Amino acid sequence: MPFIPHTENEVKEMLDAIGVDSIETLFDEIPENLRIHDLPGVPESLSEMAITRLMHERAGRDGQPACFIGAGAYEHHIPAAVWEITTRGEYYTAYTPYQAEASQGTLQLIYEYQSMMTELTGMEVSNASLYDGASGLAEACLMAVRANRKSKSRRVLMPTSVHPLYRDVTDAIAGSQKLAFEDIPYCAESGTTLLDGFKRFEGEDITAVVIPQPNFFGKLEEVNAITDWAHAQGALVIGVINPTSLAIIDPPGNWGEQGADIVVGEGQPLGVPMSSGGPYFGILCCRQKIVRQMPGRIVGRTVDEEGKEGFALTLQPREQHIRRSKATSNICTNQGLMVTAATIYMALLGAEGLARVAATSHQRTRQLVDALCELDGVEPVFDGPFFHEAAIRLDRPAEKVLAALAERDILGGLSLKDWYPELGEAVLVCATETKTEDDIRTYRDAMSDVLASVKAA
Repeated sequence: MPFIPHTENEVKEMLDAIGVDSIETLFDEIPENLRIHDLPGVPESLSEMAITRLMHERAGRDGQPACFIGAGAYEHHIPAAVWEITTRGEYYTAYTPYQAEASQGTLQLIYEYQSMMTELTGMEVSNASLYDGASGLAEACLMAVRANRKSKSRRVLMPTSVHPLYRDVTDAIAGSQKLAFEDIPYCAESGTTLLDGFKRFEGEDITAVVIPQPNFFGKLEEVNAITDWAHAQGALVIGVINPTSLAIIDPPGNWGEQGADIVVGEGQPLGVPMSSGGPYFGILCCRQKIVRQMPGRIVGRTVDEEGKEGFALTLQPREQHIRRSKATSNICTNQGLMVTAATIYMALLGAEGLARVAATSHQRTRQLVDALCELDGVEPVFDGPFFHEAAIRLDRPAEKVLAALAERDILGGLSLKDWYPELGEAVLVCATETKTEDDIRTYRDAMSDVLASVKAA
């Protein structure tokens, strides 16, 4: 959307209208020692042509490397129509619907988004989104404590195959609210969490069990067995999902005999570009029976007194609408613009298109892993099926190999050494439908050259 600057006369008119002498007066309550008076590196003033050139030059420094990193943020093709529509003024400037009845367009879009999310996850209810997948997991754990009233322990079983950053965020948010997280180790051979890992808690008071599908390593967990075990213990099941994968694997609503109770995930793969870490949006769905413990808003479809179809906020348990002590969350919101893009993306692709994206991504990752593991000094870390990322192990220092690949404009993956040192020189690699067979051959050839030049560990 174009930026329209205010002229000096317009600024003066606005200040006169509110009875203020200067813009500085608006901020006079900020102490002098907290003010920033200059911004090093930011030019004082440039013309539109000059600033456009400057920004293109700075953007060009990033280059266009071939990206084989996943780990929670994924490079998918986004049809041009998605953001052409999303950045129209009526979408781009629409914020969260405080005056709900006057925001029919925004409400309808959120309603369509919720409908798509429930169909994708196999759940009964979806909220209007949260900040991101990581904080969504924290919210889900807090929700489980409120919903599982038979449990008094506030204990949550957390597999170590859940994304490490999700675990950190969840502990920071929910751990400070007296939730206790019990680590469940993954199997060294399969990279999945075995049912035996949970059984030491059998018969104990457990509030919830978290199941990632696929997990951080891209592996597919035994979700049916774990879900049924958790329910037999009286625990709720929280599924952590990648929405793209649900086009080709069982949705959490179908896990085990009863399905998951709460589902969270990161919505970025659905039409949101990788953009310096965000903004993204968090998915949160649940069963109808625990909907009143769900954070965030829910939009419903109804009819007015004249029988005309309309949309309304049917659930809004935020502190802005009700007493803070009664609110399900004091930080939840909906990432409206990202949800708009995701809704348009899913509408354009449809079920068949999303399934093709998922299947091609899986195929490309298989090709990538097979190609890399043909090289001496490269081997898969785990056995068994995976979705569109996998861990490989090198016989050279992973960080040095990745740095050498980056010099060749290849982002070769993510070193796992800081989070999982027991795996040695392991690298998590990912491929999506954006990668061609030529891209994979280029990566394989570059890896072969790099391995020949980097000394063994």
